[in-house]
Amino acid sequence: MNRPADPPIGGGGSERTKLKLLAVTACPTGIAHTYMAAEKLSQAAESLGIDMKVETQGSIGAENVLTDNDVREADGIIIAADKDVDRSRFVGKRVLSVGVSEGISNPERLIEQVQSAPVHGAGGSGGGGAADPITGGGGGKERSVAYKALMNGVSYMIPFVVVGGLLIAISLSLGGHTDPKGGLVIPDDSFWMHVNQIGVIGFTLMVPILSGYIAYAIGDRPALVPGMIGGWIANTGELYDSKAGAGFIGAIVTGFLAGYLVLWIKKVKVPKFAQPIMPIIVIPIVATTALGLFFIYVIGKPISWVFEHLTDWLSGMTGTSAILLGAILGLMIAFDMGGPVNKTAFLFGAGLIATGNQTVMGMCAAAIPVMPLGQGLATLIRKRLYSEQERETGFAALFMGLFGISEGAIPFAAARPAQVIPANMLGGAVAGAIAGLAGVEDAVPHGGPIVAVLGAVSGVPMFFIAVAIGTVVTALTTVALVDLSERKRRGAPLVDVPGGLEPVLVGVGAGAVTADGSGAAALQKAPAAAPAAPEDAADDVLSGYLTEQTVKVQLASADKDSAIREMAELLATTGKVDDVEELVQTALRREAQGTTGLGEEIAIPHAKTDAVTSPVVGFARSSEGIEWGSLDGTKAKLIFMISVPEAAAGDEHLRILALLSRKLMDTGFRARLEAAPDDAAILDVLREVR
Repeated sequence: MNRPADPPIGGGGSERTKLKLLAVTACPTGIAHTYMAAEKLSQAAESLGIDMKVETQGSIGAENVLTDNDVREADGIIIAADKDVDRSRFVGKRVLSVGVSEGISNPERLIEQVQSAPVHGAGGSGGGGAADPITGGGGGKERSVAYKALMNGVSYMIPFVVVGGLLIAISLSLGGHTDPKGGLVIPDDSFWMHVNQIGVIGFTLMVPILSGYIAYAIGDRPALVPGMIGGWIANTGELYDSKAGAGFIGAIVTGFLAGYLVLWIKKVKVPKFAQPIMPIIVIPIVATTALGLFFIYVIGKPISWVFEHLTDWLSGMTGTSAILLGAILGLMIAFDMGGPVNKTAFLFGAGLIATGNQTVMGMCAAAIPVMPLGQGLATLIRKRLYSEQERETGFAALFMGLFGISEGAIPFAAARPAQVIPANMLGGAVAGAIAGLAGVEDAVPHGGPIVAVLGAVSGVPMFFIAVAIGTVVTALTTVALVDLSERKRRGAPLVDVPGGLEPVLVGVGAGAVTADGSGAAALQKAPAAAPAAPEDAADDVLSGYLTEQTVKVQLASADKDSAIREMAELLATTGKVDDVEELVQTALRREAQGTTGLGEEIAIPHAKTDAVTSPVVGFARSSEGIEWGSLDGTKAKLIFMISVPEAAAGDEHLRILALLSRKLMDTGFRARLEAAPDDAAILDVLREVR
């Protein structure tokens, strides 16, 4: 099939010689970088005498949307985005795709590059500047596509883990009893058995969901089915003669295999008549069949071999040191949480109960709850290292840990395997070793504090000591490793976070992300109108949220943390701050997730917290500048602080961010703001923000 002819630049005929370009800027959440990139591209185009229209896709939805006529007349399209943007509307046009940071840092270069960018074809991925699937290239300093895909899968898996785990835990606690043969059992056909079965369905689905949405993030909709079916196969050991499935680790493998397999199939040239059925029939069928058979015959057999030989190896260790055996079993229990290694250790311990040896199951029982309890405790010890969603998942993990549901830690292990899995294994080994040393016994094939409470454990005090020490070891190790990882990442010029590059408000209501990466439904609507201002307040700045009382000509602070505290104290003079310390800590937790330094010597720290009773905005200057980890390496000299309560109506905080981000890209405005001699003069300049 011949490649379509490249459209002429500047053209469409002799009637139009002026170049016309389009752009789309977008981030997964937030506002600032979306609008900063839009303003920078618009300014660069204007200075070069080029017509440009920019569509922005921030948390408040798409604005200035490109029409069919716009696309038809365009000579090229620049996509500066850190989320998926629908490119099907750009077929036949030159498309350059980069990270949003490139739109801010190098707009002139992008305008030059798009004029020779490849033409986007049907089913194509969008242009020569697209980010590399592995490195995230394209010139943008963004997370790799692989990382984003993993986090996409984890975010969709979490509700299944939480709902399934909690339903199982509730049914066991209220309707279960201990049984030497079956562990914690619930009477058949009882109400609680039905609740348990619903929970089991949630747990069963979590592995294919993880795999499916990893694949979806890489290969789009055609990859969803092969990803989910591949995940189901990975979790069903019977299909490849294994007593245990590959669990969440297998799901990660099948998710990436499905995603990249679909990408590869998409590159195959097919006749034009076959193109419409490729994404809905051909690609899903071919990819699903190929991946399924590959896992069963190639990957599954080694998993079965490992399961069998690990069991034989453990059988040969029954006469060795109880401490060593307990540590090994703890390591295995904690490694893959439901996978073949975990199941080998668990079934080994459960099988010995019938022979009268209950100490091996006692070691396993002490290690089983350590992972969810440790990860849950870690979110409480160092809250700033975790997002709001992760902290909520941490509470659920704590509850699941009490009932011996180790899968409660899977979301943490899937999101940060390099930090969480070693921490889990260390804590599990410690718990297993202590239980082995103390001779703890468990008469039922189940673990966690629940079995001790129900009387199935002998040596209860040492059992709880083993669990407690293992949990603390896991939590402290996790915090140390995650903190180290975050420190390394914050040393880079641009700090990126799973939720995106832009400032987002920390708090329960802080901008959830939907399946397509856009803002939650409530944020996709137009910004909510600001509270009506009285007629005599027409000159209010930002709807009256910023007043002369919240303006400071010169900050005394020399570092970011001190500056945030000084700004919080400034806002407190309005009487709208009930708890200065909580406001400071919320803002600092936001900074730990990713810098609010926007570049161009600007920073906008912010917090969504009930420490404030109503929205309030402050502004201050720093003549020397404060190191803020900004996008372009500049120190922050113009600092705004936005604080809104959890129950703030509508999208008012997003409107403020959007207004500031746009206006602050005006170099003249920034110069006037820097030159204003006093509070009143600064406020006069800020009245331009509308």
